[in-house]
Amino acid sequence: MSTIIMAACWPLQGMSPAQKAVLISLADQASDDGVCWPAVGTIAKRTCLSERAVRDALAWLQASGAVFREYRPNTSTSYTINPKRYDPAKAPEGSKRANSRKKAVPADAAPGANAAPPADAASPANAASPGADAAPAPANAAPLGGQMPPPNHQLNHHLTISESLPAASPPVEKLVATPVDAVETQLQAACKATWQAYSDAYFRRYGAKPVRNQTVNSKVKQFVQRLGHTESPEVAAFYVDRVSERFVIQRMHDIGLLLSGAEGYRTQWVAGTAMTETRAKRADQSQSNFDAADEAMAIIRANREKKGA
Repeated sequence: MSTIIMAACWPLQGMSPAQKAVLISLADQASDDGVCWPAVGTIAKRTCLSERAVRDALAWLQASGAVFREYRPNTSTSYTINPKRYDPAKAPEGSKRANSRKKAVPADAAPGANAAPPADAASPANAASPGADAAPAPANAAPLGGQMPPPNHQLNHHLTISESLPAASPPVEKLVATPVDAVETQLQAACKATWQAYSDAYFRRYGAKPVRNQTVNSKVKQFVQRLGHTESPEVAAFYVDRVSERFVIQRMHDIGLLLSGAEGYRTQWVAGTAMTETRAKRADQSQSNFDAADEAMAIIRANREKKGA
């Protein structure tokens, strides 16, 4: 129960007792946003009205703007109460038949010029407004005056009472497709630049464009995420232009090798020197020499310490 919605609904005027009872019943079950979803049968039991009278009252309340109905497939209808939108002048007169307790006069039983009218049809107004207890209309009968077509609930799913709600079915907005370039993210832009740099360098080296598919796109994206948006294009071009390792050349500078060695190739790009097998062997030999020299110096220092002792 929402005391906010209830307090806003009680002062509303210009509706019948049945309509007011249905409105208060909805307000009693609504959240602070004015939303509830009771069944018509539940409302009928709470208000001591027939289900037909409840439906007529709901149609009138929707036409007046006090209630907005959201028809949801395979589940109960959602009602949003908006007292600020209430305007009884918006409701057509034909939708007020829930106020009448009189029965309609059948069309084929209209009294003649000298015939006495039925007891329950004292006035034309009552004869034109079937009461809440009247027999339901046939399947091919005209719809009720106050019954609104199901609204486009997807456009109003998150509206609250503080927002503007349509009194009737809102127009369906046409969705215009937005070009991909207009919503391109920084990551997508970096991936595009990285692939372009890789593809251009690949063409310079091999005279053909590299194959691009979903797997390749995924690897390019991972590569950009690992190295960042700025450095990725430069490292990709460096990889194809400068890296000449044998297994890399044998695999035609495969994008998978670029991804697996991303950090190492980035270091080579920063240093401005690509690591080759010869350079790697020399570096390994140099490191071995340094290690041997360190061991020799350690032995000499140990011997000196023994002699000094």
